[in-house]
Amino acid sequence: MERQPRPGHRRVGHDGKRRKVVPMSHETPDRPLTTALAEAAATAGRAPSVHNTQPWRWRVLPDALELRVVRDRQLTAADPEGRLVALSCGAALHHARVALAAEGWAAVVERVDDPSDPELLARLTGLQRVKADPEAMRTVQCMQVRHTDRRPVSDEPVPVATIDDITKAAADEGARLHVLNPDQVMELAAAAGHADTVEAKDSQLREELDYWTSRTGTGTGLPPEVLPEQPPQTTVPGRDFGRSGTLPVGPGHDRAAVYGLLYGDEDERNSWLRAGEALSAAWLTATRLGVSMVPLSGVVEVEGTRQTLRRVLAGLGYPYLVLRMGIADPEHAGPPHTPRLPTEQVVDTSAVRAGEA
Repeated sequence: MERQPRPGHRRVGHDGKRRKVVPMSHETPDRPLTTALAEAAATAGRAPSVHNTQPWRWRVLPDALELRVVRDRQLTAADPEGRLVALSCGAALHHARVALAAEGWAAVVERVDDPSDPELLARLTGLQRVKADPEAMRTVQCMQVRHTDRRPVSDEPVPVATIDDITKAAADEGARLHVLNPDQVMELAAAAGHADTVEAKDSQLREELDYWTSRTGTGTGLPPEVLPEQPPQTTVPGRDFGRSGTLPVGPGHDRAAVYGLLYGDEDERNSWLRAGEALSAAWLTATRLGVSMVPLSGVVEVEGTRQTLRRVLAGLGYPYLVLRMGIADPEHAGPPHTPRLPTEQVVDTSAVRAGEA
C-alpha cells in the first residue's frame, strides 16, 4: 500500500495566482468537454460515503454535469431525513469539481433544491477552459490513496498547524470544524456510547447495517477487510457493526487523536450538501498531510445525541458529523480501499450518445 506523507512533509500551498479564463468552444481538438465531464464523474466515484453506499448518479450533458441522489442507496433506518446521503453526495460533488479543475476546466456550481425534481442535487455548468490547477492535480492524487482506517491511531500527536490547515479546508467549502477540548471529548465519548446502545436495540437499523456489511462482490458496502477484528479499546467508541471483521486493530488507543465536529448555520439539504463538500476538502487535505481521518456518524443518527452535540456547540450551529484525526500506526498495514461500483452504473452518458447519433 502506498504510504501517506508524514505531517509537515510535501506540504503544498496555492501559488496565489489568479487563473485567467480563456474563451474557448466547448470542444477542443484533443479533449472534448463531455469526455472531461464523464471522467470527472468517474473520479468522483472515489468519494467517501456512509457505509460505502455510493448514493450518487451523474448525468453527462453536452455542456453540464448533473448530480442526482439514488434513494435506493439511502439508509432509510439510520438516515431518514437524508443528512448523511446529502453529505455523501456533497463529497462526490467536491471530488468532481477538483477533477475538472485538474483537467483545466472551471465550473459554476448550482446547488438545487427543487421539490418537483427531488433527486437532482446539483449541476456543474458554465464550463470554461482555464489553466490546469497544479493544486487540484495533487488533490486528485490524494483521492487515489484516501481511505478509512478504523484502527486506533498511534501516540504521535497531530501538529497544531496541520489541524489548522484541515480546519481551513473545511471553512473554505462553507462549513466549520470545531476542535473538541478534553472535556468535550468526554462528552462525545458518553454520547457515542449512548447512541450505540440506542441503535443496537433498533431491529430495522441492525438489519440495515447487516445488509451493508454483507455486500461482498457488489461494489458497495463494507467488506470484512475494513472492519476491526475486535472492538478497539478507545475513549470514544466506534460503531458496533454487529459483526467482526478481519482488520487487526493493534495495541494503539486514541489518546493522541484529535476530534472535530463538522457543523454549520443551517439544518437543511443544501447545507448538508455543502458540509459534504467541506468533508471532502478536509479529508483530502488530511490525506496530503499524512493524517488519518475517520467519520463517526452514529452519534448524529440518534436525535438525543445529536442534540448533545448541538449543546457542545452552545447552540451556535447544527452538527453534521464527528471526525477523528490522528497519525496511523506505521507498524501495521492499513486496510484496503473499499470496493467501488462500475462507472457505467454511476455515470449516465446517454444524453451525449443520443446527441452524437
